[in-house]
Amino acid sequence: MAEVAERSRTLIAIAREAIALSQRPSDGCEWHVDWLRERAASFVTLRIEGELRGCIGSIDAHRPLGDDVAHNAFAAAYRDHRFPPVDRDERTRLAVEVSVLSPRAPFEAPTEADALAALRPGIDGLYLEFGELHATFLPQVWESIPEPLDFLCELRRKAGLPTRFWHERVHLSRYTVEKYK
Repeated sequence: MAEVAERSRTLIAIAREAIALSQRPSDGCEWHVDWLRERAASFVTLRIEGELRGCIGSIDAHRPLGDDVAHNAFAAAYRDHRFPPVDRDERTRLAVEVSVLSPRAPFEAPTEADALAALRPGIDGLYLEFGELHATFLPQVWESIPEPLDFLCELRRKAGLPTRFWHERVHLSRYTVEKYK
């Protein structure tokens, strides 16, 4: 339990520092613990008074976890196209959540019914690809979209597809997260 609390404190501190600096973090920081140097994918979600204020992440591991969290925190605060950049007054009010993703696991779903049957509500993060279009929902999205069909419809909408679109070339993969607040 102490290890989880320490990871939470460390990851949230990295995210908050990247936001406070208000400049793009540099690559290749010298992280003080091994687990921050391991390649991992993360998402950083920012909220103010419970309302989404930014959310940016990496779906696949391509850099050390510490670097990934710093870059995604900065991007969530200043580069999420859905919101204006976080201002100085907002920084102290931000609730910061860091999600560390497991590697994606593709699964076969030749039909929408197969996809719906395979989903694990509340557990799976879902990544959808069709040609150049793609989108993901973290497992936390199940809290606001608890029905599998609605979850899949909204994910397709996010990807730029019709909500009831299905094609044999739709590729789905799932992942789980370790969530830190």
